[in-house]
Amino acid sequence: MVRYAARINGLDTLAITKLDVLDGLPKIKICVGYQLSDSDQVLTEFPTRLNRLEKCIPVYEEIDGWQADTTGAKNLDDLPLAAKRYLARISELVGTEISIVSVGSERRASLKLNSIF
Repeated sequence: MVRYAARINGLDTLAITKLDVLDGLPKIKICVGYQLSDSDQVLTEFPTRLNRLEKCIPVYEEIDGWQADTTGAKNLDDLPLAAKRYLARISELVGTEISIVSVGSERRASLKLNSIF
């Protein structure tokens, strides 16, 4: 769905918020497609017609979590390797770079990864 939203809105960068909420999870699921419940067909693009969407079951890719605190991170290098892999996979699936990642509720908890201007 995010890839579809990025495409139709012309997004060229993403801001990932609340990364820290995932800190304690051993595994993280990412939706990578939609299987039509009445067939074996798996859609890799978001179904935009409601009559098709209501027949869809999400298809997930499961990746390792990081089970480490990210709230103290000041830059990308401070994040656990698995968190960096998660961000890279999101970027790859959406087809857009990530410029900002927040790791807490404070303003200073936003990591600027790339110049957004």
